[in-house]
Amino acid sequence: MASRLLARWRGLVLALLGIVSTVWLGATGQLGLYIHPRYYVFTVVMAVIGGVLAVATFALAPAPDEHDEEELPARGRGWWTLGGLLLVAASAVALLALPPSTLSAASAADRDVNSSDAVLAVDAPTLSGADYGAFTVKDWAAVLRSPASAGSIEGQRATVKGFVTPDETDPDNVFYVTRFVVTCCAVDAQPVGVPVYLPGWREDFPVETWVDVEGAFATNPSVVSSEALVIVPSTTETTEQPAEPYVF
Repeated sequence: MASRLLARWRGLVLALLGIVSTVWLGATGQLGLYIHPRYYVFTVVMAVIGGVLAVATFALAPAPDEHDEEELPARGRGWWTLGGLLLVAASAVALLALPPSTLSAASAADRDVNSSDAVLAVDAPTLSGADYGAFTVKDWAAVLRSPASAGSIEGQRATVKGFVTPDETDPDNVFYVTRFVVTCCAVDAQPVGVPVYLPGWREDFPVETWVDVEGAFATNPSVVSSEALVIVPSTTETTEQPAEPYVF
């Protein structure tokens, strides 16, 4: 068994690296940076099962043909071993050494803030009797997306938390307080945001800065921005990224 595992050490180590990193993310509460919370238990359980099956598969599979190994020149075997070591080392650094990170403002720009009607339509809030204090960035973005609802919130105060991304139609005066909505995993994440009118905002709040914004919705003073309503802030403060940076 030991000789079979040794002969296939690259594949075994790569498989175990992926499994260990998944279990570690689950144990440290960071799995939410990559998948929806509803899949936490399933993912960790499947990772553990996968680890057992990986070891069993590599152990029980036939060993490589020794004659085939002899046909590979010694120099070629050396490069093959070195390549395997480099691949494993790079994978270990990427999966275990580098800190987990959230999707960035660049990802939001690539995917266009508030461009997904499907995301904003899911669990869209109703305004009748609503608790506005409990509204998330996604909730406000869904309301602003609906012309019929948006008009009714003019003058309504709101508090939102998210990271800063520019309004491409007026990047000097308007930015979005942005969060990613995750349906399944980070691959399908879509950015949603609430527009804020704050001329010269870049001087104090660089792109990707996490902010807390409090203010009231009003007709957008910008004549070039595509946003009809914006928050005109009474306070805008930098803040730490929350432990759960996405909304669901």
